[in-house]
Amino acid sequence: MSERSTGGMVPINSSVAHPARVYNAWLGGKDHYPADQEAAELAAAANPQVVPAVRANRAFLGRAVRHLAGKARVRQFLDIGTGIPAADNTHEVAQRVDPGARVVYVDNDPIVLAHARALLVSTEEGTTDYLEADLRDVDGILTAARETLDLSQPVGLMLVAVLQYIPGADDPHGIARRILDELAPGSHIVLSHPAADIGAEEVAESMRRYNDRAAEHAGATPRTHAEVTQFFDGADLLDPGVVQLPEWHPDSAGSLSPGALPMWCGVGRKL
Repeated sequence: MSERSTGGMVPINSSVAHPARVYNAWLGGKDHYPADQEAAELAAAANPQVVPAVRANRAFLGRAVRHLAGKARVRQFLDIGTGIPAADNTHEVAQRVDPGARVVYVDNDPIVLAHARALLVSTEEGTTDYLEADLRDVDGILTAARETLDLSQPVGLMLVAVLQYIPGADDPHGIARRILDELAPGSHIVLSHPAADIGAEEVAESMRRYNDRAAEHAGATPRTHAEVTQFFDGADLLDPGVVQLPEWHPDSAGSLSPGALPMWCGVGRKL
C-alpha cells in the first residue's frame, strides 16, 4: 500500500472551490473550506436536485462496483476522480465481495491525498494504492497503475462524476477512450456525468454559479445523453443503457428517487 504522485500535484488554494471538496460539502462532510461550502450552497440553490443527485451518484457507484466484483467477476479497479473518502469507497465495496480485490485510486486534490490513508486500509488479501495525478495525464496514470494492477486482465475503470471537469477543448472522449484502449477485453467502464438535457435551465445556472467560484481548470461542463453515451464507444453498454442514476439496477423499486435527477450514468464492457 502506498501514496504516490505522477507529477500532477496541485497546490492547495482554500480561496477557490475545488470539485472534491464541493462534493464533500454536498455529501454533508466536513473536509472542505468556506469557499467550497459557498459554491456548494449557491449551486444547490439554483438547482435543488443537485444534492439528491450527488447522493444517488454515490449509491450508483456502490451498485456498479458490486455488479462488477460479483456477476462480472472483475478483481481490480482503477478509480479516477476518487474524491475525499466517504462511506463505501470502491475498495470497501469490492473487497466485501472479493477480499482479494486490488484498487488504485487517482485524484488531483492535495486534500484527498491528506485523507488517502483511509483509502489504503485494505484487506490482507487485497491491495489498495493512491496516485496524485490529473485525469489528463493518461500515460502517467497507466504507468503508475501497472505497479499495482495487471492491465492484461480485466479492470473496472471508474469515471464517476469526473469527466465534466474536462472541457471539450481537452477532448474528454479521447481521454476516456485512450484509457479504455489500454485495458484488457472484459474490462468495464463505469461512468456518471451531469446532464445538460435534464432540467437544462437549472443545471446551466447551477454550473455557472459553481464555475464562477471554481479553481482554475476545475470548471464543470454538463453534457447531453448523446454526448455521455459517446464515452462508451469501444464498449458494449450493459442494460439498461445510459439512464438516470436511480434507474441503473436499483436495489428495489422503493429506492427510485422522485423527480428527475440531472445526471446520466451507465456501465459498459470492453469487447
